[in-house]
Amino acid sequence: MVTILTLDKAGRVVLPKPVRDELQLGAGDSIELESSEDCILLRPARGNARMRKKQGIWVLHGGAPLSAGIVKETIRRVREERERKILGKTR
Repeated sequence: MVTILTLDKAGRVVLPKPVRDELQLGAGDSIELESSEDCILLRPARGNARMRKKQGIWVLHGGAPLSAGIVKETIRRVREERERKILGKTR
């Protein structure tokens, strides 16, 4: 979604409702702001895990490394989800 937002006199902006809904944001939730040069990045502040782009790939930085079991289970679930989507499209 690309939209133009206007700052009010206090420098505030309102996130459009579809964005708040998609990101499951509500009153009182925290948002992390990152700025560099001419770019502003807003993301929900949920825990201490962060997504960063490293050599063109999004990488999760969340402190302690994940166990091999969690990684294998996540890969299995993602593969099953992709397979369901592919099979659903061919039917």
